[in-house]
Amino acid sequence: MNAEAAVRAAEKPARMSGLPAQNGRPTAPQSQQPLNGEDETDENIFLFVPNLIGYLRIVLCLASLYFMPLHPRRCSFLYSISCLLDALDGVAARQYHQSTRFGAVLDMVTDRCTTTCLLVFLATAKPAYSMVFQGLISLDLASHYIHMYATLSMGGADQSHKAVSKERSWIMNKYYTNKAVLFTFCAFNELFFIALYLLCFSSPLITPALLPSAGLNSQNATSPVNPSLLFPSPFSAGAMEMARANKMDSTVPWILTVGSAPIMCLKQYINIVQLVKASRWLAEGDRRDRMRERRKKSG
Repeated sequence: MNAEAAVRAAEKPARMSGLPAQNGRPTAPQSQQPLNGEDETDENIFLFVPNLIGYLRIVLCLASLYFMPLHPRRCSFLYSISCLLDALDGVAARQYHQSTRFGAVLDMVTDRCTTTCLLVFLATAKPAYSMVFQGLISLDLASHYIHMYATLSMGGADQSHKAVSKERSWIMNKYYTNKAVLFTFCAFNELFFIALYLLCFSSPLITPALLPSAGLNSQNATSPVNPSLLFPSPFSAGAMEMARANKMDSTVPWILTVGSAPIMCLKQYINIVQLVKASRWLAEGDRRDRMRERRKKSG
């Protein structure tokens, strides 16, 4: 390998990561440079107020999962509080000037995990629609991961994933920069899945086992062996029968489901737009790198 080829090989990782190269070697961003005691404060980032709220959201989510198979009211209450706190951590970050990279990642990861857990339950409760719920999980994770990666590799380590220009996508710009729009879409998206979860325990249309002819006393029904246990037969469909026996009224869940469905659909459309735009942004960087490589070879 000659000297020029060696330089190009050393510069390639820098171009792929979006980082500048110096003397043929990639230069890491300031946040990745070796630090000494004078380069950082002695603050405990993990104990910042917005991050503490993030930990509370995780605890509430775990508690909701604990009650999810058998106690829809408790589960929905805890899950809803966890989702509502998503707006509070941003307020706290601005109020106390404690916006951090760790907090942003914690918030996004918590959002993805909580929604995924609920969709997994819906997929198991309604096997006929499991592919739909699996597709929604995949779209949500892929869209946000590619968008985050494109922002870091193309926009730089200091650029927020919410900094989307109107030229790149006006709908994503409105979605990420307008706090009211962002809260509305996220809240109604979660509300739709919570309402659908409640319908699994209340609506015979969604769950035919709730029909009087298919009650717990029917031959095809599976009742728990010991109803006093918190998780009777947790690995079978019969785990939900104790909650279904105490049937909920389906009126409110149906209203919430129908009312939130349009915004939920728009949210999935935004996920698709985000996935496509981020992929094209990465492709732009690839084309620029390939053009530089060709010019160096021709030069």
